[in-house]
Amino acid sequence: MVKLNKIYTKTGDDGTTGLSDGSRVKKFNLRPSAYGDVDELNSFIGLSINCINKDKKYNFLVKILKQIQNDLFDLGADLSTPIEEDPKFKPLRIKDTQVFNLENLIDKFNSKLEPLNSFILPGGSEISCFLHVARTVARRAERSISKLSDNSQINKQSLMYINRLSDFLFVVSRITNDNGKEDILWVPGENQWVIWEIIYEDTCSS
Repeated sequence: MVKLNKIYTKTGDDGTTGLSDGSRVKKFNLRPSAYGDVDELNSFIGLSINCINKDKKYNFLVKILKQIQNDLFDLGADLSTPIEEDPKFKPLRIKDTQVFNLENLIDKFNSKLEPLNSFILPGGSEISCFLHVARTVARRAERSISKLSDNSQINKQSLMYINRLSDFLFVVSRITNDNGKEDILWVPGENQWVIWEIIYEDTCSS
């Protein structure tokens, strides 16, 4: 169990941060960059929960999102602990059951939605907008973890988990858009000429 008695330690004043195995790396190192993106994602999910609490219609998502927040702390712990052949203590790692749980949720919620004929523009309800932001941060975290995996050995379940999470956030962003009825679909090339005509007319009239 983590015990925090003091918030500032001054140990990071030299631009380094401590990993779970006791080693220290630069704060811009790939490992803290990866779990830093995960931390940012967790914060946006917290904002999403706060928004959902204002609208009881989607209150069933709160428990799920809080469980995901806990998973994300597991993921952060996983990423902050380099893999060793003979570790001094048993590290906390993302398990395949956590990935499986997300896959089940994706299938369950996606079954309530109509198939898409185009990509979706981020928007719609306020809750959906927050979830879309969380989704894009999840994608960034996935890129960071993938980059880390090219340079260091990582738990493969961590990369799978963040991938499924971004998919889950996409699906629930549609759920909170009245089961996709308020989704805004992308129309390829729709404004390529219209925008220029409007700009031209506005310029002439002024």
